[in-house]
Amino acid sequence: MRPAHALIDLGALRHNYRLARRIAGGKALAVVKADAYGHGAVRCAQALDAEADGFAVACIEEALELRQAGIRAPILLLEGFFDNEELGLIAEHDLWTVVATPAQVQAIAAFNSPRPLRVWLKMDSGMHRLGLTPEDFRAAWLRLHGLPQVASIVLMTHLARADELDNSRTDEQAVAFALASRGMQTETSLCNSPGLLGWPALHGDWARPGLMLYGANPFPEHNAFTAQLRPVMSLRSKIIAVRELGPDEPVGYGARFVTERPTTRIGVVAMGYADGYPQFAPNGTPVWVDGRECALAGRVSMDMLTVDLSDHPSAGVGSTVHLWGDAAPDTSALATQCGVSAYQMLCGVKRVPRRYIDGA
Repeated sequence: MRPAHALIDLGALRHNYRLARRIAGGKALAVVKADAYGHGAVRCAQALDAEADGFAVACIEEALELRQAGIRAPILLLEGFFDNEELGLIAEHDLWTVVATPAQVQAIAAFNSPRPLRVWLKMDSGMHRLGLTPEDFRAAWLRLHGLPQVASIVLMTHLARADELDNSRTDEQAVAFALASRGMQTETSLCNSPGLLGWPALHGDWARPGLMLYGANPFPEHNAFTAQLRPVMSLRSKIIAVRELGPDEPVGYGARFVTERPTTRIGVVAMGYADGYPQFAPNGTPVWVDGRECALAGRVSMDMLTVDLSDHPSAGVGSTVHLWGDAAPDTSALATQCGVSAYQMLCGVKRVPRRYIDGA
């Protein structure tokens, strides 16, 4: 069988969740949307089920997959509900929902709920995506607060530039949120992963760690917290062929790499951009072969990529290749080198099979 695969360390996942919760100093929803950022939502939720305060997903389809897998912990719908008919499923499966529009407030007010709903009321503090204006935010809280259909309300907002530690936008959003929610005696939630890792003064009652759960650093440099993260996914494969080429020979599409040595050993790896490896990773991107650093040589193809083995004479067909993760390049650093984000890289891992280990 094709050797490309993603090894998922569930022990590392738990370690990162515990770190997030410790930094938060309160409760934390583990964000497992988009199939847990490519790591497998069901297996990741099962690994965290005994200790997570709850989970967060994008939509009801993702939530129902977890419920069907036996996850009974709270699950928050980050995009809320898309039509009023979903409210019946939200109540039936005891889901929590974000409310971000006046129309959603009206829908809940008109809903004859079999059980009170737990609502996360979202304010647009400057992201300008989903969320109520400050004026509508207070009016919505007053309306929902008096409804028998509503059991509790968490006030939330989303930080747009928390991964830029020298940018004032995060402080501006926090001030706007504090002013709009003044006098509302209820729990709050501001921080995603970069908010947790870089803005300790903003921690509310609930954190929403996502990227950091999977061991990736949202910042260009490490700090005391990010240095403690453990990579959860290791992308691996093997050398499937070796070519020995003379000088001035092009390798791969577009001849982006041309040999210069009298003899260059090129290893062909069963891994390509259809597996999730960045298509436009530059020549020289580190690739670890049998524990030694080698360099990408040539453009990444759909199903294969090529590495320069000239300085690694013992490597050959069957040699183990680490593309990122444990014992390989750091995911975030590799993403930056390839001109993509760590979010995009991890979420893009779809075709390769996932293999799970449950380390300490």
